[in-house]
Amino acid sequence: MDKEKATGNRNSPVWTKQSNGMINTPQGFLATGIHAGFRRDSGRLDLGSIYSECPAQAAGVFTRNQFCGSHVTVTRKALEQSGGVLQGLICNSGQANTGTGKRGIEVAQNTQMLYQEKMSIRNPEWVGVFSTGVIGILPDMDRCRRGIENLQLSKNPKDGSDFSRAILTTDRVAKTSCYVMEIDGRSVTLSGNAKGSGMIHPNMATMLAFITTDAAIEEGRLRPLLGQCVDRSFHRISVDGDTSTNDSVLIMANGMAGNRPLNPEHPDWGTFCDALQALCLDMAYAIVRDAEGAHKFIEVEVFGAPNEENAAWCAKGVISSNLFKAAMYGEDMNWGRINSALGAAVTEHHLAIDFSRLDLTAGKGEDAIPLMRAGELLEHSERDAAALLSQPNIYFAIDLHCGSESAKAWGCDLSYDYIHINAIKRS
Repeated sequence: MDKEKATGNRNSPVWTKQSNGMINTPQGFLATGIHAGFRRDSGRLDLGSIYSECPAQAAGVFTRNQFCGSHVTVTRKALEQSGGVLQGLICNSGQANTGTGKRGIEVAQNTQMLYQEKMSIRNPEWVGVFSTGVIGILPDMDRCRRGIENLQLSKNPKDGSDFSRAILTTDRVAKTSCYVMEIDGRSVTLSGNAKGSGMIHPNMATMLAFITTDAAIEEGRLRPLLGQCVDRSFHRISVDGDTSTNDSVLIMANGMAGNRPLNPEHPDWGTFCDALQALCLDMAYAIVRDAEGAHKFIEVEVFGAPNEENAAWCAKGVISSNLFKAAMYGEDMNWGRINSALGAAVTEHHLAIDFSRLDLTAGKGEDAIPLMRAGELLEHSERDAAALLSQPNIYFAIDLHCGSESAKAWGCDLSYDYIHINAIKRS
């Protein structure tokens, strides 16, 4: 394990990042992934499940796209009806169950009931259902039924790995993260699994993220905490500017670690919050690095804003610009595209920004290239700029000089490969 420093509470102990942790590593969680036939390729796993040995506190953040998947509608309702309690979830890949009308809702609800019966869960609303894949395809109910019958969930790390593979679509790699910390003298584990590589844009994307923890959390605390962490991670990434229909982030906390329920007054609240934020960032970064056709990971950091929200809007405005992304693929230090995207974001959100005070820098440390100071263009070496942009990780700093807050956003370049992937393959 590599040690990381907790930053939230000054009395927080050190937490550790566990490189081999899986979604079923926390106490009381089982998982698996199988091939159920939603995909034609028999070598592709396409049905995954997570189960808690006891009912868990749960919260979700879902897509803001109003043309949303049936599973989004059904799982939102389940969380409302259960008062934020889930005991299991099931997810198919390859068939998104979006744009499928009343039949899609029926399939999602029937899936809930079949899984409830299989796992002997008390209420159907304690089951979350998820789908990802091609819009307009109704998941085959017979395959779903047979798949649920064949589920054999376990604590085995291989089954956790199989779950991470079963939820993938155009992803090249599984995206996992795991942290372990000490709370009230008890070992607490926090694990996450995500999928997503295209249709990625702030307000989430064609992405699913599942988080499990054996921590005990005070009722009503999970939803606002998850929302805060999502706002500072998944909501700040962009691959292609398209907000998906099926985006979901779900957390389940079953309390089996035996700690006193966490709340903001608990001395270890900061530790848990920091670890959850780190976990979400790990998965958000992994999504950008695995973006369809991407060659470069780009970070834009905005300083000197009136508040964090303003800084985030500006950073997201730049990272979401397709013109900027294309310039990054071409390794062209076209600072005008940065300023144009920034100006559009400022206009859209009615921000009072004085561009005559703007500083713009590419890169960090000794390799940093100042591009603008106080709104004036600075001369720079095109050779140095091309060398900086040839790197796989690229950083830009923008200082607005109108406040003291900052925020970051993350994205990638836009390549010919992205067009190729999305032009020849329906996904």
